[in-house]
Amino acid sequence: MVTTPPGEVVSSRRWRQVRERLVEGAVTAVAFLGVAAIALIFVFVAREALPTLASAEELKDFTLSKLFLPQVIREGKPATFMWQPVSEVPKVSLIPLFIGTLKVSLVGIVIAAPLGVLAALFTSELAPRRLREWLKPAIELLAGVPSVVLGFFALMVLATALQDTFGLAYRLNALVAGVALSLAIVPVVFTVAEDALTAVPRSYREASLALGATRWETAWRVVLPAAAPGVLAACVLGLGRAVGETMIVLMASGNAAIVSASLTDSTRTMSATIAAEMGEVVVGSAHYSLLFLIGVQLFVVAFVLNLLAGLGAKRVVRRLGGRR
Repeated sequence: MVTTPPGEVVSSRRWRQVRERLVEGAVTAVAFLGVAAIALIFVFVAREALPTLASAEELKDFTLSKLFLPQVIREGKPATFMWQPVSEVPKVSLIPLFIGTLKVSLVGIVIAAPLGVLAALFTSELAPRRLREWLKPAIELLAGVPSVVLGFFALMVLATALQDTFGLAYRLNALVAGVALSLAIVPVVFTVAEDALTAVPRSYREASLALGATRWETAWRVVLPAAAPGVLAACVLGLGRAVGETMIVLMASGNAAIVSASLTDSTRTMSATIAAEMGEVVVGSAHYSLLFLIGVQLFVVAFVLNLLAGLGAKRVVRRLGGRR
C-alpha cells in the first residue's frame, strides 16, 4: 500500500486553495469589468444628452418642456405632435416616437409571448425525448438570426403578404414591424420560460399524476402556475428586447413619426430614430443631444424591465423553496 507523505498532502491543498482564489478573483474581476463597462456607457450617453437640459440660446427651440407638448396648434383643429428636428422651426415632440415604440412592442409581445410560453410548455412537459432534442435547439437558433435578415424578410415578403391578405392601405406599418419583431422575441421568451418550467420540482408532477390528472392537466394546472413568476420574467425580458430592437422596425415600420392609434398606419420608434438620424446629425448640435436623450430613455426602460424580470426570477426561487 502506497502512502502519500504529509508534506505533499499539505502542499497539494495549498496549491488547490491558491487556484480557487485565482479563479474566484478572475471571475469577480470580469463581473466588475462588465458592470463598469455598462456604467461608463450610460455615463457617456447621459453626458452627451445633458446639453438638452440647458437653456443656451442655441437650444431655445429644444427646451425639455417642449418635448412632450404639441408642436402645432391651429384654431378649430386638434393639436399636433410632430418630430421634425431639421427645419426652420424645429418640432421635437417625443410623443410620436413613444406611441410608435409602444405599438410595435405590444404587437410583438402579444404574438411572441403565447407562442414562446406554449412552445416551452410543450417542449418541457409533453414532447417526446427525441423531438425535444432537436425542437429546443431549433427554436433557440432563431436568436442567432441577425435582425437585419428578419427586417429584410419583413420588408420584401411579410409586408406584401399582409397587405394582400388584409387590404392594408400602407405596405409598411406597425403591424408588419410587430409581426416581424415577434420572430426575434420568441427565442427569448421560450428559453427563459423553458428554464423556469424545468426548475419546477418533479414531486409536483408525480403528485398530480398520482391524483389522476393527465399529463396535459398536470402541465397546465400544476407546472405552469408553479413557474408563473419565471414565465412572467420571460415575457418582461421579451418586451425589453422589443423596445430596444432597431433594424427590424427601421426597415419594416415605414418610419413616419405620426400620432395614430391604428396599427395599420406607418410609425416610427425611438431606437429607429437614433439609427436613422445619428449618421447625418451635426456633432454637438441640439439635435445631436436630443438623440442621446432618447438613448438615455431607452437605457432607463431596459433597466426597469430587467429589474422586473429579476424580481420575477427571485419569486420563482422563493416559491419553489416553499417561501412566499
